[in-house]
Amino acid sequence: MSSSKAPIRLAIVGVGKIVRDQHLPALARDASYHLVAAASRNATVEGVANFATIEEMLASDVVIDAVSLCQPPLVRYEAARAALEAGKHVFLEKPPGATVSEVEDLKALAARKGVSLFASWHSRYAPAVEGARAFLAGTVARKARFIWKEDVRKWHPGQAWIWEAGGFGVFDPFINCLSIVTHILPPLYITRATLDFPENRDTPVAARMDFAGANGLAASAEIDWLQTGPQSWDIIVETDAGELLLSSGGAKLAISGQPVKDEAEREYPALYERFAHLVRAGKSDVDVAPLRHVADAFMLGRRNVVEAFFD
Repeated sequence: MSSSKAPIRLAIVGVGKIVRDQHLPALARDASYHLVAAASRNATVEGVANFATIEEMLASDVVIDAVSLCQPPLVRYEAARAALEAGKHVFLEKPPGATVSEVEDLKALAARKGVSLFASWHSRYAPAVEGARAFLAGTVARKARFIWKEDVRKWHPGQAWIWEAGGFGVFDPFINCLSIVTHILPPLYITRATLDFPENRDTPVAARMDFAGANGLAASAEIDWLQTGPQSWDIIVETDAGELLLSSGGAKLAISGQPVKDEAEREYPALYERFAHLVRAGKSDVDVAPLRHVADAFMLGRRNVVEAFFD
């Protein structure tokens, strides 16, 4: 492993849109890392060693300290196990796995191997989230609404895996909301859910849910992947100190209609700063609370078949 001051020699697995848009730019600006390799079936990264599989990469003579796993969750578990067994620190894109059980297994393996594991809920690092958390800590939340509506054809074009069993469907974006909610609000649990499944798909395209929590806190969620026009990523909380609106996926905060925070996002740079801190400190950060809510929705939810979806 690298020393505490030397750059972390990092490899990326699964070179797709999120890697090009977020991971590579964040890493290019972070002196804590030296990108040394990539593994992907259909893409390469310029200037580093490239491999078709993580197994080939780990068996090579490239010296790697940590691995960032960015492939779909359905195939991430085996890659994560291989990296952890090889003594590498592991960064997991969201969602961290296809099931709660496999993430818990990876957490236990990382502890046994003495390496860091990071479940990277990027929306928790949106600029207004900590401000919202601080405000809510000083008051009592009474009622909440989560409105997450976007256009799948714009944000996930041609990504067939999201419609397959284990691909999460509309919960792939909504888990971002859940990652914020589980960070800023008291614990909630789902009491009712209806999931809309296109007749030709294995995962839902929309859902409605109700939640309950301590002190009479009630919440509801409306999520839709067929939203056209303006996109909605809003968390609204009625409190004893006024209404909180956390909008634009956590980028903007308003209290009782008055803007409090509106800054440019830097979620992925913050994620990699956090990962470097964990690696240096010899710690892990693996919160499965957002994933548990998704599992509960699938277990409790009533299945409603809707018209077929074609990309």
